[in-house]
Amino acid sequence: MLTTFRGVQDRLNATPHLIRLGRLFSETVLIEIDGQEVYLTFDRGRLAEVTEGPSRKTPWRFALRTDAEALAEFWQARPRPGFHDIFGLVKIGRGRIDGDILCLVKNLRFFKEIMALPRAGQEGAA
Repeated sequence: MLTTFRGVQDRLNATPHLIRLGRLFSETVLIEIDGQEVYLTFDRGRLAEVTEGPSRKTPWRFALRTDAEALAEFWQARPRPGFHDIFGLVKIGRGRIDGDILCLVKNLRFFKEIMALPRAGQEGAA
């Protein structure tokens, strides 16, 4: 998973509209997949650091917790209903969002688009 999120880092740098969209977002987000933790540290819309956990010392604002199978389906070019969105994962019981929900909601479009960057067939989109 770490390599996937490092790929997100590269794709984000090549997507100027997302950097503009997240220009006010400078936080650390926890992504937990089957108990494995990955910390995404954003600095003014750029993914500054991707760190593997677990770490009790790394503060995070909100977390997205899911399983690898659900995330693989989420990253399909055309995911099935329920797997198309982070809140869809929560609704079907395959994901959980913890922490500062207000911070997530304020930056919802930015975060949703960041999470969708690894989707297959994204090369022609944007």
